[in-house]
Amino acid sequence: MKRVFVAGAALLLGSTGCRDLSGFTTNGGSYEGPVVAADFVRAGVDMSTSLCLTLDTNHLQDTPGDLSTSDGRFHAVPMRTIPQIWQDPLSTLSFGEGRLKNLLYVVTASTPFADGNGNDVFAVVSLMQSGNVEVRLLRGAPGTVADGAPSPTGGNLFAVFSLSRETTPCSY
Repeated sequence: MKRVFVAGAALLLGSTGCRDLSGFTTNGGSYEGPVVAADFVRAGVDMSTSLCLTLDTNHLQDTPGDLSTSDGRFHAVPMRTIPQIWQDPLSTLSFGEGRLKNLLYVVTASTPFADGNGNDVFAVVSLMQSGNVEVRLLRGAPGTVADGAPSPTGGNLFAVFSLSRETTPCSY
């Protein structure tokens, strides 16, 4: 009897740890939305910029989808996985309320950055309990000028996009 209880408890705990994320697959549609316009969470992106995302939750660890921005910085660029992350505690990244799963990818800008420090950007994709998606794009940090004061951006990119489901594919 004790063995049956332990096996049942393990099965119950294991099933609550896995979430069905298949409802986030876009199937020919997309997620689209604006950048959060607040200056304190936005750098290197104009406040009129929108982002469009396609997602295949059956392939989160290999070919999860791609993203585009209305400013042309990214145009249907694939989100690249970091294979080692799936075996690392970063795969369990959790922050803020209302997130079912946070995923970390790398995307390469279609339009090169002028600072010469490469064109790769981290994309943090948050699948929300509401059925919406948030995407954070992160690259670099503000540089410094000769006197040690921070420069305005220095190649820094930080943007939070709040996306909702669309039945149509990305238009940009």
